[in-house]
Amino acid sequence: MNDVPHLEEDGISFRDLNKNGRLDPYEDPRRPIGERVEDLLRQMTLAEKAGLMFHTIAGVNPDGTLEPPPFGPFRQPIADLLHGKHMTHFNVHALPPPTLAAVWHNRLQELAAQTRLGIPVTISSDPRHSFAHNPLTSFAASHLSQWPEPIGMAAIGDAALVEQFGDIARQEYLALGIRVALHPMADLATEPRWARINGTFGEDAHVAAALTAAYIRGFQGRELGTQSVACMTKHFPGGGPQLDGEDPHFAYGREQIYPGDNFDYHLIPFEAAFAAGTAQIMPYYGMPIGTPLEPVGFAFSKQVITEMLRIRYGFDGVVCSDWGLINDVRIGDMVMVARAWGIEHLTPEQRLQKALEAGIDQFGGEACPELVVALVERGAITEARIDESVRRLLREKFRLGLFDAPYLDAAVAEAIVGSPGFREAGALAQRRAMVLLKNGTMHGETVLPLAGGLRLYVEGIAADVAAQHGELVAAPADADLAIIRLATPYQPRNGDFLEQLFHAGDLDFKEPELGRIRAILAAVPTVVAIHLDRPAVIPEIAAECAALIGEFGASDEALFDVLIGRFEPSARLPFELPASMESVRAQHPDLPHDTDDPLFPFGFGLSYFGEET
Repeated sequence: MNDVPHLEEDGISFRDLNKNGRLDPYEDPRRPIGERVEDLLRQMTLAEKAGLMFHTIAGVNPDGTLEPPPFGPFRQPIADLLHGKHMTHFNVHALPPPTLAAVWHNRLQELAAQTRLGIPVTISSDPRHSFAHNPLTSFAASHLSQWPEPIGMAAIGDAALVEQFGDIARQEYLALGIRVALHPMADLATEPRWARINGTFGEDAHVAAALTAAYIRGFQGRELGTQSVACMTKHFPGGGPQLDGEDPHFAYGREQIYPGDNFDYHLIPFEAAFAAGTAQIMPYYGMPIGTPLEPVGFAFSKQVITEMLRIRYGFDGVVCSDWGLINDVRIGDMVMVARAWGIEHLTPEQRLQKALEAGIDQFGGEACPELVVALVERGAITEARIDESVRRLLREKFRLGLFDAPYLDAAVAEAIVGSPGFREAGALAQRRAMVLLKNGTMHGETVLPLAGGLRLYVEGIAADVAAQHGELVAAPADADLAIIRLATPYQPRNGDFLEQLFHAGDLDFKEPELGRIRAILAAVPTVVAIHLDRPAVIPEIAAECAALIGEFGASDEALFDVLIGRFEPSARLPFELPASMESVRAQHPDLPHDTDDPLFPFGFGLSYFGEET
């Protein structure tokens, strides 16, 4: 043990001192990180090592205390996970306002400091800056600045903007204590029906590669350090080529297929992520069918994790599984089945062993370190194998500076999160991410930008916003112009509420809704703005509307700024819009730009002067 340091002279905080007033070698920030990792690793018990390998969801009480939240599925006391199971990685969902979020975070770090070794907590989050809200994948911006979905960033196609977003999101995450971003998605939108297209950078691998790298640079900087948010890039080796576009969160969507023999194309964005220094990688749930790979979920595949990721690409960062691969989870009366595709017949302990043998370092959404201990104690897995993963996990905590400065300033959180400048940047991006697909004429003039003094019929738009731009009327027949906001269609599932969160299935409007929309288009010249979280199939609407805009997450105010010409559209489609569902079903899910004679091709976009941008 070292002598008690001179705190002011050496720049060491009181957090570095253990209860004996001494400094352990691993706590000394002046020592190389590799030495600190090895010193701490030597002191850890097997149970403490195992706890580090689990990364589960923590419910956050809205009052900022460490008591479980009063409602919701994640109500296990966090003290039980931290002290009882030695877990120090937690994924947060709903957060209170910034000041209380910072208070909660500091209380949690204080609790961690009271453990035997004082290992600080790492907090992670799914995306939380845009409009989509699905607790399994992303959260709508609340107190943070609000931006278009990643697919909208692809529509803009500006790597500098994506890096700016990453830098702003990094600052807001840091202020809240979030040190791992469970994103970006480097997957490709090559299967138009896939429910997660809004989180991608589109169907073109080279566009996605450039934007993925920019995203990582924004969050992490040129190298991972104390002001970084580590990126867990997902979902290696590329989700997206899903059978029938179904998602492998569910058993009916577990198969990934490559009829176009285009597996390697999906690796291109990940190669850019490696070059940008992504700190972590997450494999997807999907199991490949009809390839040389073992038909099991990617996290269970030694060919994918060890041979491809570790050896072929030389990746030595943390590999964390997607959430919920090992154990079934009961939420109320519903059971969420473990997504152990291809090995469903194995026990949780056997699933864990197979994932460890494949090369997984950490298990998302799980809290069963006792299974790792049991595997080692019975000789199925060596402790040396566990040490490989624990080294990576400890190294990242040290590189992020968590051992040296784990606490937040609540006043800084209040000032930074959702600051006016950050909100303004997000609002501008919303306007830049709109694609003009059609601009017809009315009374000899182009419909857009809108003229003033019109009687307007609107749907899906706040009346107080629309009323600033015309006289509102109650029926299409009474209007000079209609403006309606639509969402890309999907087929609601009859399963549990989790299935209902995913917009999957057919992309075309069905009757009677299609007929209702067409009746409006026939009654009055109509501007249609459609939210393209997936590539909508809208041939009738495109033919019969007066003007058509695709948006990827935008407020009503942002939409009207484009409609009235305060901001001219300049974005391009990040995927093609198919002409029919028949062409969607016939295309190869692993190939980009593969629907026959699309209604609007990839990269299409007009300006108000009519030419393609």
